[in-house]
Amino acid sequence: MDVSDYFGSIAPLGFAPDSDGLAFRHYDEGEIVLGKPMKDHLRFAVAYWHSFGWEGGDPFGGRTFDRPWFPADTMALAEARADAAFGFFRILGAPYFCFHDHDVRPEGASLTESRDRLNRIADIFQHKMEAGGPKLLWGTANLFSNRRYMSGAATNPDPDVFAYAAATVRDCLDVTQRLGGENYVLWGGREGYETLLNTDLGKELDQMGRFLSMVVDYKHRIGFKGAILIEPKPQEPTKHQYDYDVATVYGFLRRYGLEDEVKVNIEQGHAILAGHSFEHEISLANALGIFGSIDMNRNDQQSGWDTDQFPNNVPEVALAYYEILKGGGFTTGGTNFDSKLRRQSLDAEDLVAAHAGAMDVCARGLKAAAKMLEEGRLEAARDARYAGWQGQAAQAMLAPGARLEEIADAAVARGLDPQPVSGRQEQLENLVNRYV
Repeated sequence: MDVSDYFGSIAPLGFAPDSDGLAFRHYDEGEIVLGKPMKDHLRFAVAYWHSFGWEGGDPFGGRTFDRPWFPADTMALAEARADAAFGFFRILGAPYFCFHDHDVRPEGASLTESRDRLNRIADIFQHKMEAGGPKLLWGTANLFSNRRYMSGAATNPDPDVFAYAAATVRDCLDVTQRLGGENYVLWGGREGYETLLNTDLGKELDQMGRFLSMVVDYKHRIGFKGAILIEPKPQEPTKHQYDYDVATVYGFLRRYGLEDEVKVNIEQGHAILAGHSFEHEISLANALGIFGSIDMNRNDQQSGWDTDQFPNNVPEVALAYYEILKGGGFTTGGTNFDSKLRRQSLDAEDLVAAHAGAMDVCARGLKAAAKMLEEGRLEAARDARYAGWQGQAAQAMLAPGARLEEIADAAVARGLDPQPVSGRQEQLENLVNRYV
């Protein structure tokens, strides 16, 4: 099927601040920010599943989008979708893309057929990538859509499902390595439970820990140099997800001795569902040494689920990039737009405009974050708040061997009566608003 003309009338986007058409108004990929090009800070990626697999449905109605490669349930349609995707990548100029195996090929009648189909699409990807297409930020396996995964993949009570998932991840990791992927993501999906009445929680955690350990071992055996990432995902679709948030994932990694092997891919929408801010999850991941990458999107604050809209809130994005830059920036990770059009946005131009606008929002946020970090006023306020801990006596309280009773006796002898000091929250919020 020839879909070469689907995006054919749209020219590649350029940086044109005064344009009224499809263009970047803030994202200038070569602009130097904190010593390196903006492109290298942001490391944008297009999500294959939402951009080319999303059909515009919702819980109350089916497909609204009319794309020539839908429903992509044959290899011919899957190949047509690949042609369309790489045509879109050319227009957008994003340096990366991401995919699940289920996004790029229809599932076969057996594991062998599914693997062969995945490799056939990977051949097409490899050819297009070598011809100037984007690089692969990460690959992953869909271990949640098929009904076999209704009770989880690694955590499933059926060992055959565990084995099937292992074969699927092995094949996807092989393809990710072949395509030069810089990360591999384990997106839990259904790794959780709905009721304790039929759940052995401890057993399921041990299964999940063993599965992840085997993935890490396999990564090293095949020489995959990328990072293994877990994406925290609360509430959806199971009420009690084992990968609920960054703190939960870190506790899990520590329990199974994987904290030095696995990092996190943090999604804005998932952070909100967990009751956190995006910047909180990023900051905590950096503090724990497990920050890897981000999925950039936004939620509808009036809805109780993950709506995966394109980001449009510069202040919110700026605080996220501030924490990323403060932590040293991305290494293998990047900014993946795990975002989808609204079901009424039907046209090819809508997909281009959505990404272009989101990239501009991120560019504005990055520049604001860089300026905040460069001028150092937020960090100076933080340093001043904790300045008392720099003293010798304060440091001694935290040193190995310090005893509670000695600290208590010293406090009594000094007649301590500490008084509260303002946290200056509103003043700092006003300061941030000057940048964004």
